[in-house]
Amino acid sequence: MPVRLHELAHCRAGDKGNVATLSVIPYHDADYPLLVRELTAERVRIQLARYVDGEVRRFELPLLAALQFVCTGIRDGGVTTSLALDTHGKSLSSRLLALELPGPDEILRSRPPA
Repeated sequence: MPVRLHELAHCRAGDKGNVATLSVIPYHDADYPLLVRELTAERVRIQLARYVDGEVRRFELPLLAALQFVCTGIRDGGVTTSLALDTHGKSLSSRLLALELPGPDEILRSRPPA
């Protein structure tokens, strides 16, 4: 059963020029291996293709149970040159959290209701 990323994790976005960083942190450390397996740089690149023209690199932070994605080539040049409403790219995290991942049913069944 597919699961949306926002059901498993939260995400913070940052920027520097035309580079955006997205940190994905699972609500439960037990979900970190699933994110490592399923949340690939390629999946993130496809999900953000409308906003990112360049490379997406993934960094694993196992001691924090987190993943960080560095996205180069933010459209319109990023915060320093873009006329877009969201020049800092904060909405990229919301777009990423909408991503559907394959996930075993037991993940959601084992979670208490929020």
